[in-house]
Amino acid sequence: MTDSLPLPAGTWPTLEPGWVWLCGAGPGDPGLLTLHAINGLRQADVVIYDALVQKAILDWAPQAEHIYAGKRGGKPSAKQRDISLRLVDLAREGKKVLRLKGGDPFVFGRGGEEAQTLIQHGVPVRIIPGISAGIGGLAYAGIPVTHRDVNQSVTFVTGHDQTGETPSSLNWKAIAEGAQVLVIYMGMKHVERIANALLDAGRPADEPCAVVCSATTPDQQVLETTLGRMAADIEGSNLEPPAILCVGRSVLMRQVLDWQALMQGARPRNLDPLGRGRPAENA
Repeated sequence: MTDSLPLPAGTWPTLEPGWVWLCGAGPGDPGLLTLHAINGLRQADVVIYDALVQKAILDWAPQAEHIYAGKRGGKPSAKQRDISLRLVDLAREGKKVLRLKGGDPFVFGRGGEEAQTLIQHGVPVRIIPGISAGIGGLAYAGIPVTHRDVNQSVTFVTGHDQTGETPSSLNWKAIAEGAQVLVIYMGMKHVERIANALLDAGRPADEPCAVVCSATTPDQQVLETTLGRMAADIEGSNLEPPAILCVGRSVLMRQVLDWQALMQGARPRNLDPLGRGRPAENA
C-alpha cells in the first residue's frame, strides 16, 4: 500500500530523529489524510495514535511502532500528562515521532497542550493540520456548515470539559442568540442538558438538528431531528459516540445533498429544502 501511491515530485519535509510531528488524521476516512500526514507516516519510527484513528491509516506506517494513547469518555484512558511526557521521552531517545490525532489536533484535540509541553522541554515540533469532524464529518452527511441562505457564521463548541461535564464557561444564552449554525463536538452524553439550555435561551423547538455518528467511516449513521426532539430521539436510537451534533437550518440541505444516498441510486428528497423558490444558480 505504501509503495502504490507515491507522493508527487517536490520537496517534502524530513521527519528528523528527536522531532515530534503533531498530525491530524482527519475524521476517519483514510482518503482524507493530507499528503504531509502520509509523508510523516512513512518516515516515523513511532506513531502514537488516538482512539478514533482508523487501522487503515496506521497501515501507512508498517515500519513504525504503534502506541495506543486513546481517550474515550467513560472508559479507562491514558492520562494527558503521561501522553505528553511520553512524547518527550521518545523524542529524547532519538526517535522520529508522529503523534497522530483524530480530526485536527488544534480543534478540541489537546494538541496545543502537547505542543506546548514538547517546546517547554526543548523538543522541536511540526504541526500538520487535519480535516476536523465538525466540517468534514458533516460534509459526508450532506450538511454544509455554511450556506449563504442560512448563515454567515458557524459556532463550534465542545459538549464537555476537563471534568466530563458540560463546560461551565459557556454562555449558552449568548450562543443560542448568536450562533446561526451550531456544531457541537462530544455532545451526546449531555445532549438533553445542552438542548434544554438552548431551548431555555430561546432557540425554537422545531429547529432542524442532525446527529452524525462515526462520521466518514463505513459505520456512519445520521439522525435528522429537531432541537426539541433530539435528546429523546437519540435515547430511542442505537446511536453511539463518537458523534457530531449540528443545530441550524443548514441541516435541511441534507434533503438535497445526501450525496452518499444519491450514489446508491436514491433520489433527492427535496430539491429546494430551504423553500427559496428559485434555482440554486440564481443566488
